[in-house]
Amino acid sequence: MPEVRLGELAWVMFRDGNRTLGGGLASMELLRRTGIARGWFDEADNALLVAASRLTPGTNVLAYCVGVGWKLRRLAGSLTALAAASIPSALAITLLSATLVRVDRYLIVRVLLALGTMVAAALVLASTWPLLRPHLGAGGRLRTALIAGLAIGMLLLGATPVQTLFVAAVAGAALQR
Repeated sequence: MPEVRLGELAWVMFRDGNRTLGGGLASMELLRRTGIARGWFDEADNALLVAASRLTPGTNVLAYCVGVGWKLRRLAGSLTALAAASIPSALAITLLSATLVRVDRYLIVRVLLALGTMVAAALVLASTWPLLRPHLGAGGRLRTALIAGLAIGMLLLGATPVQTLFVAAVAGAALQR
């Protein structure tokens, strides 16, 4: 195994650990490819690193980075890998959060968010239509209307979506033929 400089380790962890958004497994795959290509570890070492990262509490990708750092440079490698993989993304999330707190003051942003919500609702309704269509036959219209009315009423009365879905499911089971 070649001697790995801490700067080189930090660069790889920064680059591959922060290249994807919300994808710890994708980041781990990028790190695996880089590590194997550079001769830092082989597939068996990677399998051990993945298994250990899946067993540890917390974010698997950070545990994987710490494992890679430990394998290459022990404590200094672990600390370097953890910092390079986590600090940039933490800063990015902090900046995005600070921006979102301030940006909703603008009317155009609120309008765009409302439009986005309507588009998301339309997509959900479009994807549920194939599930709903069989129940709109001759005998199912009344049952479907009752359950929909019950769900809408609950939401208007302040019930949570989970409570509404639960009551609608119970009503659907009770009204089943």
